[in-house]
Amino acid sequence: MLGLRLPANPEVRRAVRLTYGFQFFFGLLLWVPIFYSYQKQLGMSDAEIFGIQSIYYIAFCLLEIPTGMIADRFDYRTSLVAGASVLVGANLVPVFLGSYSGFLIHFLLIALARSLISGAQSAYLYEYLHAQGAGSLYLKVEGVGRSYSLVGKIVFWPVIGLLMQWSMSSPYWITAINAGIAVLMALKLPPIPGGRVNRDKTASLIAGVGGAFSALRSSRWLMLLMVQGIAMFTLVRICQVNLFQPILESKHVAVDWYGAVLAAMTIFEALGAARPHRLRRAVGPAGAVFLLTIVMALCLGFIVAVPAMATVVLLCVFAVATGISFPIQKQLLNDAIPDSKYRATLLSMESIIDRAVCALVAVALGAYLAAGDLNGFLLLSAIVTCTLMGLLGALLLLVRRRKKVVSV
Repeated sequence: MLGLRLPANPEVRRAVRLTYGFQFFFGLLLWVPIFYSYQKQLGMSDAEIFGIQSIYYIAFCLLEIPTGMIADRFDYRTSLVAGASVLVGANLVPVFLGSYSGFLIHFLLIALARSLISGAQSAYLYEYLHAQGAGSLYLKVEGVGRSYSLVGKIVFWPVIGLLMQWSMSSPYWITAINAGIAVLMALKLPPIPGGRVNRDKTASLIAGVGGAFSALRSSRWLMLLMVQGIAMFTLVRICQVNLFQPILESKHVAVDWYGAVLAAMTIFEALGAARPHRLRRAVGPAGAVFLLTIVMALCLGFIVAVPAMATVVLLCVFAVATGISFPIQKQLLNDAIPDSKYRATLLSMESIIDRAVCALVAVALGAYLAAGDLNGFLLLSAIVTCTLMGLLGALLLLVRRRKKVVSV
């Protein structure tokens, strides 16, 4: 299912395998299925929990461009090492400080760790494969790497509820160990052939933002692709992290089953991520992400009217769409970037917009949950997303036709 035939070049094989290892251990956040219940047991309210989530997204926005610029001007691998190192410390904070302040610090450090790797990881893989003459492998490697990153979750998430009963802080301890292994993987990544270090680092950092914005303004196609990614990312993030536990709670699913349900979703997401090229060939990359985002929105809307078992099925359909769409969206963005000098910075810009929208949505979600109106939030999310995607689809078609006319 997850296999990928790699070229004979041993350096490429080594880099790809280390990339898989880094994605696997960095993404193995074992506390995701239980962090809401964990904070509830510590006496935190919904307003406090979702307030921290909103602050997390805002912090991510503030950190994205500086960390993306640093990755572009210095070294992608250094950024990956730093991100994994910060993640180690972030996961130890709740162990020793199980309070509002502790979780606020925890999520702020998570924001820093993820911002350090969000643009750098994709940029490193894209640049390395192209430098080695293996650029055609990028989509498959990105998809298979995401699949491998989900495998550990499939194994561990079903037992996280039981593990938490044995030791409440154990998911955070194990996640910190995973992050430490990710640090070792990042340290072993080979340099990009030809090197990317800019000798005049100070001047580059000052000019980096202006250059990245100029590159963005020069490509309407890139701008629209970023907007398309906002809808997709927001649905995925809000559903898998913020909505997942309240949805199951509203359907009267016992907390011991949360990990198993999330593991089932992860299996389907891995299946989708391992084969993103099939739908891409059928309807094109932009069309694939467009259709998959609509499917995600409809799944959330239909959850309102169905019982617990059907809810799990819809969540698994949502997960398949997630798995297929992420690698395609990443390649779309990378291919559309007009100047590779600003690759990590531009990818970070998209993340900023994604997290800014997530911050607003998290605040709204907290208000809806406080009012006991989860179903209203789900329906509103589906309606707004489908409407916006319809408008965006028309704009994408218009820009594509203009590009074809210009090329002719």
